[in-house]
Amino acid sequence: MLVLFETPAGYALFKVLNDKKIEKVTDIVAAFSDEESASEVVKLQAFKKFKDTKEAFTATDKLINGMLPKTLEKFLKKNVLSEDVQDTLITSDKKLGSLLKTKLNIDCIQNKKMDELVRGIRSQLNSLVTGLTETEMKSMTLGLAHGLSRYKLKFSTEKVDTMIIQAVSLLDDLDKEINNYMMRLREWFGWHFPELSKIVMDNLLYARVVKTIGVRVNCADANLSEFLTEEISAEVKEAAEISMGSDITDTDQKFIINLADQVLELAEYRLLE
Repeated sequence: MLVLFETPAGYALFKVLNDKKIEKVTDIVAAFSDEESASEVVKLQAFKKFKDTKEAFTATDKLINGMLPKTLEKFLKKNVLSEDVQDTLITSDKKLGSLLKTKLNIDCIQNKKMDELVRGIRSQLNSLVTGLTETEMKSMTLGLAHGLSRYKLKFSTEKVDTMIIQAVSLLDDLDKEINNYMMRLREWFGWHFPELSKIVMDNLLYARVVKTIGVRVNCADANLSEFLTEEISAEVKEAAEISMGSDITDTDQKFIINLADQVLELAEYRLLE
């Protein structure tokens, strides 16, 4: 039996040294407990190293999409078909096995025991594949992972729609939060300065007034003309002098101003969207 093993660095073809022994082994993974034991089970017959990450990415992309990479086709023709090998080929991917049977007429098998054999090879891969360092393998793995991630993000057919949906949902959530906070702010500060709600109808302007004055007695000296018209500013100051609202504690004032700050921060963030 031969085992086809695809790695980020290239294709490996392993020869199972004793087919009958493998069939009788109950725990194949245990047979790969160390390098020496693994070398008694399988032996590297051929290895095709990718030239660079681009070649690895191209091959992986074709396999993912159910196509046979040219590099893999040439590798198998050279090391299996041209040698007239009669052994059965083991693959961990059923789709790949069917593809090889259709394209190259190579018999492939996949079952639970063979999957264990592949896992065993993976556990001792660095020692079984000569001429390939662990550092090279990690570098190729990382490069291939990054390439596939960028490719999937770039060519996702639902990417644009997903971004729009997320943006719209965020705007809805922000509007709800701002409205809820403003309702609490008007109710809370309304006990202290109820007349303000009838004069300043805009929520954000209301929050700015609250943050600027803190308590109504500060209206006389507050500069409200930066965000209110002269007429409305004068009306607010006049109403503050004759307001029928109750007094509030320093603690209440602190929490009310913090609430006004949160409203303004959320509103500013929403404008960025």
